[in-house]
Amino acid sequence: MGPLTAAEASQFRATAQQAVSKSVGRVVIDASAIAFVDSQGIEALVDLTEQLGESGRALKLCATTDTLREVLELTGWSDAFEYFDDVNTGVRSFL
Repeated sequence: MGPLTAAEASQFRATAQQAVSKSVGRVVIDASAIAFVDSQGIEALVDLTEQLGESGRALKLCATTDTLREVLELTGWSDAFEYFDDVNTGVRSFL
């Protein structure tokens, strides 16, 4: 994926909405390729986790980069997500 910035945020939203509509409430994002995130990228992630939370569903971020984690911590959004080392661990957390 690369950076999750203004240009990519709208595509991410559309793709995430499709995934959410097909899921039974379990959404895992492999964030290993998100090298950087800007305010619109953060907004897209937060909107998704809030949308899922309102319907009793959950969003999990897996393999987040140090940069992504630091940006989320600096902006105060790090507590909005559950983090896992890899996708398999994130998926197993639903069991």
